[in-house]
Amino acid sequence: MRITTVNVNGIRAAARKGMGEWLAATAPDVLLLEEVRADEETAAALLPGYESVIWPCRVKGRAGVGVAVRDGGPYRLGEVRRGVAPEGADEPDVDSGRWLEVDLDPAGDTSEAAGSTSLTVIAAYLHSGQVGTPKLDQKLAHLELVDARMSEFLTAQAAGGREVVMAGDLNVVRSERDIKNWRPNHNKVSGVLDVEIAHLEGWFEQGWTDVARSLAPEAQGPYTWWSQRGKAFDNDAGWRIDYQVATPGVAAAARTATVGRATSYDGRWSDHAPLTVDYEL
Repeated sequence: MRITTVNVNGIRAAARKGMGEWLAATAPDVLLLEEVRADEETAAALLPGYESVIWPCRVKGRAGVGVAVRDGGPYRLGEVRRGVAPEGADEPDVDSGRWLEVDLDPAGDTSEAAGSTSLTVIAAYLHSGQVGTPKLDQKLAHLELVDARMSEFLTAQAAGGREVVMAGDLNVVRSERDIKNWRPNHNKVSGVLDVEIAHLEGWFEQGWTDVARSLAPEAQGPYTWWSQRGKAFDNDAGWRIDYQVATPGVAAAARTATVGRATSYDGRWSDHAPLTVDYEL
C-alpha cells in the first residue's frame, strides 16, 4: 500500500501548478494533505478518483488538513475524529484544521477484508512557530496535546488496537541530518529548537518509528521543504520537516520512502515535496 503526505501550500494554487498530473502519476492509495486552505467541497473537486474528508481551519486562509483514499484501492474512509483537545474541551481556533484522524476500513468483499491490516491514519499540520512571539507558545501548547494523543495511540496499539500512521508537516527537524544549515538555525529559529525536538524524540523513545529515517538512517535529508527565498531550492538548502510516523507493526512493513522533489524550481507546485512510503501490508 502506498501512502503519501504532502503540504500543498493551498490546494487551489497547487492544482493550477500541476498537482493533478502528479497525483495521477503517483496514484497513492492513501493521500494525506496539509495546508489545504479550502473548504471540503472545493478540495474534493480537485482530487478526482479519490474519496476525501477535509477539516478546514476556522481561521480563514490558514491550515486545513485532509485524508483521501483512492477509488478502487485497498481501503475506504471510516470513522473520523478532529483535533487533539481533551474530551469536552474546545479546540482553539489556531489549532483547528491541524489534526485529522481517520480509521480506514478494508475495501472489497469479506474474504479480502479478513486479511487486511486494521489501520488509522492521521493528517497532521503542526504550528510553524516564531521565536519571541505568542506563535511559539501556541506551537508548544499544541505539541503537549499531541504528545498525550500519541501516547494514547501507542498504548492502545500495544494492547491489540489498530496500527497507526501519523504523517504530515510537523515543522520540526530532528538533527543535523535534517537541515542543510544546522548551526546558524539551531536554537535560534523555530523548528530547530531543542525544546521542540524533545517532543518528537519522546515519541520515538516510546516506540513510534520515523519511517523515512529508519529506511535511510545515515542519509543527509532527503529534505522535503525549501524556502521560497533566494536559491534555497537550487542549492538544496532544505529542511526535512515532513514525516510518516508509524506504530511498530506497520513501520516494519515499510519498504521504500521517496521524496518527490521537482526537477526544477519552476516545476514545483508547492514549497514542500511529497513524501511517499510503500508498505507491504
